[in-house]
Amino acid sequence: MRSVLSSLFVQVLIAAALGTLVGHLWPSFGESLKPVGDGFIRLIKMVIAPLIFSVVVVGIAKAGDMRSVGRIGLKALIYFEIVTTAALALGLIAGNVVQPGAGLNVDPSTLDASGVEAKTHGEQMPGAADFVLHMIPESAVGAFADNELLQVLLLAVLFAAGLLHVGLDRAPQVFHFIEQTGEVIFKIIGYVMRLAPIAVFGSMAYLIGQYGLSSLSTYAKLIGACYGAAALFIVVLGVLLRAFTGLSLIRFVRFTREEFALAVGTASSECVMPRMMEKLERAGCRKEAVGLVVPTGYSFNLDGASIYLSLATLFMAQAVGVELTIGQQITVVLVLILTSKGMAGVPGSAFIALSATASAVGVIPVAAVALILGADRIMDTMRVVTNLLGNCVATFIVSKWDGALDPLRARETLATPEASAKLMAAEHSATTAQDAAAPDSPTQQHGDQELSR
Repeated sequence: MRSVLSSLFVQVLIAAALGTLVGHLWPSFGESLKPVGDGFIRLIKMVIAPLIFSVVVVGIAKAGDMRSVGRIGLKALIYFEIVTTAALALGLIAGNVVQPGAGLNVDPSTLDASGVEAKTHGEQMPGAADFVLHMIPESAVGAFADNELLQVLLLAVLFAAGLLHVGLDRAPQVFHFIEQTGEVIFKIIGYVMRLAPIAVFGSMAYLIGQYGLSSLSTYAKLIGACYGAAALFIVVLGVLLRAFTGLSLIRFVRFTREEFALAVGTASSECVMPRMMEKLERAGCRKEAVGLVVPTGYSFNLDGASIYLSLATLFMAQAVGVELTIGQQITVVLVLILTSKGMAGVPGSAFIALSATASAVGVIPVAAVALILGADRIMDTMRVVTNLLGNCVATFIVSKWDGALDPLRARETLATPEASAKLMAAEHSATTAQDAAAPDSPTQQHGDQELSR
């Protein structure tokens, strides 16, 4: 029993159950626990930017080839575009089959769009030029301060290129400093992860306390369609992973079950990004591939969000009695291909994308976006799991495509996923204990002698 309860996965499940119970029995108290989950996510977010910088720089420097960076980046973008377009099409198919908004007969004039304004804070989706310019930081410090992952990624690639040009033999201190910084950050993440069950408890209590369990029945058809389409898409991901790499998606999920449980409990995939990157490396993907594909995927490969956006667009049209033609549905996909990119980090991005899509199609009242307010938060689990799993599969496939995957190591790691995860956790614990028990350095011993005198 002690061994079972010491598992982070079990702790997170227990915390989620307790949080759900507290939020249901004492809704106001559950709502007040929102800062608990938000605080944990902030603790992880504060180290993501320097972690990505160190991982990318060290990976490229060790590979010693900038051309591989360009190849990996291009192949990742091609894969992202194909897969997200397929996810958008799957959402449309599910919407046409299930008809989640049919029969609601909502009068658009009765809808209050003020809730959408509160979610979006008046933001608009950036155009193509603005999006590209936003990828370039105004200052190196600003990229880290604002936690802009694409900006940090661009800075890391340029820094690694400069480091390779100068030569590692001429700047060994710089390289070792960045490499050791990454190791220190992983230590910090290990400390923060001990708070994960508390964060999940607070997040679940807030979710149930604010929205209640009754909202599940109100949007039952939409929820069922979204989760069903996501489940089908995950099966497709498993087939792709097996076809391209010969690896099992089920075994990978078992290997990373703690990270997925935490992502679901906190409704955030960013909080598990560092640990997921580490496990992808353990599963045979080279450091530079992981460092390039995963952060880029957080902006360009939002598979779960793509399914949700196309399905939600059909739900809005059906709810207000608008029948979209095939041509209009193709327009929906084309618009969402553009508006779904770079959604990460934009407040109320889903509502902005839906508003832009409704305006582009021209027959769906923009006020109909307010119909999604009650269901949006319930979709977080679907979006988080599908987005996260999609990025992990993308990392494996792009790594294999570019020769950056060690198949033998991947098979060995995933052959016994639970044992591999426990071994990895044991190594972290042993390293932490070793550091704590390490003898004082000569400098510290000298300082102690001076103090005793």
